[in-house]
Amino acid sequence: MQTFIDFDTHLMSDDKPSNYFSELSKTGIFVEQYPYTLLGDLMKVPQSPTHHPEGSVWNHTMLVLDNAGERKHLSENPKVFMWSALLHDLGKADTTKFRKGKITSYDHDKLGERLSVDFLKEFTSDLDFINQVSKLVRWHMQILFVTKGLPFAEIGRMASEVSIDEIALLGLCDRLGRGDMTIAKRQKEEESIKIFVEKCNKYLKDSTGPLTGYCQY
Repeated sequence: MQTFIDFDTHLMSDDKPSNYFSELSKTGIFVEQYPYTLLGDLMKVPQSPTHHPEGSVWNHTMLVLDNAGERKHLSENPKVFMWSALLHDLGKADTTKFRKGKITSYDHDKLGERLSVDFLKEFTSDLDFINQVSKLVRWHMQILFVTKGLPFAEIGRMASEVSIDEIALLGLCDRLGRGDMTIAKRQKEEESIKIFVEKCNKYLKDSTGPLTGYCQY
């Protein structure tokens, strides 16, 4: 429990939480003790070098955490947001495969929802908190699906479970959490988030009437 409290303290207080987690990884906790091993497993999971030049899912998660740490003041619920950033890719450990020469992790968002629940239930009985974190994990891939017009997009269902703006903020940190992030690449990712919010708002407006949501990123 103390480590969980330490996690929460650094997630909420640090601008660069990765420094804490990188130092903690040297203690062996991420390879020896469940549920921390759910995070430790990410150290061994490769990613596409084209889309993730930073390397493993763990490296990516650390970059996402630091981006989230810089932006948590924009969140509707910073605690939920930061824990979601930490746990968002838990599902990649079991879903990452080599297919036709490519590294894929299909449905890691869906598995990640369950694993984030498993992780958090080891430390807290706050079911509302657990649910909010797991739902952000569940829907974080919608940024790609919606902007690319893929059949996996589920705007209506997503909007019934999470805030579009919260998904947009987490998605921005996720997409910026990559190696070799130039100014041009950053601008492209920021623009994709705006497109995501616009498409979601248009869909929801056409379905239910006027919205009051907006994008502040």
